[in-house]
Amino acid sequence: MADHLRVEETFLWPPPPDAPPVPKNVELVATYPNRAEVPRETWLSLLREATEQIDVLVFSGTFFAQSNPHVAKMLIERATQGARVRLCFGNPDGQAVAARGEEEGIGDTLAAKIRASLTYYRALLSHEHCEVRLHDTTLYNSLFRYDDVLLVNPHIWGQPASANPVLQLKRTGETGWFDNYTESFDAIWADAQPWTPT
Repeated sequence: MADHLRVEETFLWPPPPDAPPVPKNVELVATYPNRAEVPRETWLSLLREATEQIDVLVFSGTFFAQSNPHVAKMLIERATQGARVRLCFGNPDGQAVAARGEEEGIGDTLAAKIRASLTYYRALLSHEHCEVRLHDTTLYNSLFRYDDVLLVNPHIWGQPASANPVLQLKRTGETGWFDNYTESFDAIWADAQPWTPT
């Protein structure tokens, strides 16, 4: 064909461009269009493999227990092996939860979802490496940390967290997104109040 047209072959079929090298400090390892697109096995394997730190920051986190009915048992197992487990839910009586419920158009339903979700985690309160607290903070994202892996679920105004994308980050050892998000968790955790079920 090139001879017939009297052109170089590369004019008709140029070589593919070289792929740019992947920087060594890339923290973003996966993206998902919404939380349901994160494979269930990803959630389970991250939980099973965590050895040092498990942090969860949500308003209700209902899906966390409903998609894995053994989540509390698994968290206790991780804590028994030495992992520090910190779960931080929205205060169902707080202003931030009331505002979020109004923004999503569900009113008091969010507070009820939090109360229902908390019932799954009563057993954690008796374990020394597990803590459950309630926050009254406007959340810009839900966070799920398993050692050096972090799932970030940004919140879009007026939409439930489940409909929003998820970013999977891996800590590279350099200050970056991972550390910024975990520092925000620590700041919210410091102001949150221990959950004492009635």
